[in-house]
Amino acid sequence: MSRNYAGLSRERIIVEALHIISGRGLGGLSMRRLGDALEVEAMAVYHHFPLGKDQLFNAIAAYVTSPAGTPLDDAAAEEDGGPDTAEAVDPGPWDARLTDWAHTYRARLLEHSGALSLLVHRAPRTPVQGATHALVHGAFEEAGLRGDDVESAADALYSYCIGAVVHEVRHQDDEDAPDAAEREARFGFGLRALLRGLAHPQA
Repeated sequence: MSRNYAGLSRERIIVEALHIISGRGLGGLSMRRLGDALEVEAMAVYHHFPLGKDQLFNAIAAYVTSPAGTPLDDAAAEEDGGPDTAEAVDPGPWDARLTDWAHTYRARLLEHSGALSLLVHRAPRTPVQGATHALVHGAFEEAGLRGDDVESAADALYSYCIGAVVHEVRHQDDEDAPDAAEREARFGFGLRALLRGLAHPQA
């Protein structure tokens, strides 16, 4: 097996790990199998993830929940307790911002649906997650919510997105499963209903 580790990066490792998870399931991922797929020794993987599989799983969870194209240092590197990274605020209406975010988040989760179970026990703190927190909370505050209601609304939105994707993946191979366009339309219908219900009543 090659000992040339040039070109081996955290992102390459995470992407290959996701390929394995997609084909074999989460239980089929091991550091040895990952090293074989990358044509390096397992110790080369540990060089990037010295704390082992748990650290790799945290990085995968962060990568999966970050927008495509996010620099890996932001997507998969846990924060050291510093301030959250700020994100430019879209000037559009609060519900339009949340709708755009939710559809993007859904697409990302569907792309890596084999790793969904990691999100049950892991909520990585990364600069990107901090920016998402600011976007979601800021939008709900703009809608008129305050204090604990903002937290509750954000929890409801995250839960809807993840739960909807789990339901979609679970039933995607059913004989009467809707096509992709219909599945997205159903997601949008539920999202609109949720946001209307969460919005602060108008005076």
